Amino acid sequence: MISKRLLFEDNKIITTKLNEKDNVSVIISSDKYKAYVGHKVATSSIKEGETIIKYGMPIGRANRFIVKGEHIHTHNIKTNLSDTIDYEYKPSYEPLKMIDSDKTFMGYKRVGGNVGIRNELWIIPTVGCVNGITEQMVKLFNKKHDLSDNFDGVHTFTHAYGCSQMGKDHLSTKMTLQNIARHPNAGGVLVVGLGCENNQLDTFVNTLGIPKDRLRYFNTSEVEDELEVGDKYLEDLYQLMQKDFRSPCPISDLNIGLECGGSDGFSGITANPLVGLVSDYIISRGGSTVLTEVPEMFGAETRLMERCISKDVFLKTVEMINEFKNYYKSHGQVIYENPSPGNKDGGITTLEDKSLGCTEKSGRSPVVDVLKFHDRISQKGLNLLNAPGNDIVATTALGTSGCQMVLFTTGRGTPFGGFIPTLKISTTSALYKRKKTWIDFNAGSLVEGVSSEEVLNDLIDYILEVASGKWVNNEKNDFRAIGMFKTGVIL
Repeated sequence: MISKRLLFEDNKIITTKLNEKDNVSVIISSDKYKAYVGHKVATSSIKEGETIIKYGMPIGRANRFIVKGEHIHTHNIKTNLSDTIDYEYKPSYEPLKMIDSDKTFMGYKRVGGNVGIRNELWIIPTVGCVNGITEQMVKLFNKKHDLSDNFDGVHTFTHAYGCSQMGKDHLSTKMTLQNIARHPNAGGVLVVGLGCENNQLDTFVNTLGIPKDRLRYFNTSEVEDELEVGDKYLEDLYQLMQKDFRSPCPISDLNIGLECGGSDGFSGITANPLVGLVSDYIISRGGSTVLTEVPEMFGAETRLMERCISKDVFLKTVEMINEFKNYYKSHGQVIYENPSPGNKDGGITTLEDKSLGCTEKSGRSPVVDVLKFHDRISQKGLNLLNAPGNDIVATTALGTSGCQMVLFTTGRGTPFGGFIPTLKISTTSALYKRKKTWIDFNAGSLVEGVSSEEVLNDLIDYILEVASGKWVNNEKNDFRAIGMFKTGVIL
């Protein structure tokens, strides 16, 4: 364990204070205590019960007396979070200055005005029973067709649901799959059912609302050779997609999801603030960003609430926060027990500590709207989305809201990817170098002397390249997954 006293006198330790109000400093580098890089130390003595400040905000309180220079972590700090609370609307924000930009990306303009950044052929199973069949269809199609400048591949998004569900879960599965089918990254969609499931095919397609020429569907139990029928429908859609070509699109056509996973002590110092700058950049050019992972807003929610553009948006934010807290309570779970073992190893101590770093991804833009789990983006600017912190479920929710890609910050690393490009941004150079087949961009250079302006410009250029067709690692590895938000029983 780190020496409890006078770490600042060890010249092999470099720390940084994130806000002038803080009474802790973060270890940036240390030869002697490498395992504790990203952890916190006290900048002054802290009495038992006294508030511990990081990012200029409380992250908990001392559960005993802490001396100057002492390591601050789970052994001597306790969360301040509790049950649902009352909030007061006290707006405090400055509108972003809108900026004309000549930067563009090459996207696919779809019917209805949406823009895709991929031209992919998607197979949507209505029920998990046909997963294997849709995977066979992908293999059969790939034997005959290669990727091209205007065709980015065929994919199926398998799942375990679509039957044996009732009420909200049944509706959630249906709406999630429908919003995937509506996504502009798909140039053609084949919906495949079994025939006996709750998620009935006729109801599914009759309420889907996508161009009929880009949609095919059938129940496998109603045909003699499902692979033959599926292959014919895929070929029909493929031939139509050959007429799709990229064209210049303004940044205002971008909808970017903001997410993090496997955080560490550098998340709120490098990657998350960098993504916050990206969010402000996109919004100031007329685009939209979406911040989700509601449990990772607990303890930092007032920072978002004071940026709500109206009392109505504020009340929606309050409802979102308290609804999620009540969801925890309804299952007998402790609201504030969130940081995972990996988060704690990386220096994250309390949920407030994690949340304040997490919300840095939202930048400084006003909050224009709050989306429920299956809502789609309707307002340009910064949106909040009601979804859990689970990586796959949250990424799915961001995609179904209309985001064309996700910026995913991580301090621990993860190989997963969603059904849309999932661009991984590392908090440290060490992670970037160690996991180059997982990580797409390195934010660690921000603590190595590279200016935030330079790193921001590099990331914006990279995002526009990805929007124009450059694959990120989850696509190269063919790691594409969807996750359902399930709350009820399975029959």
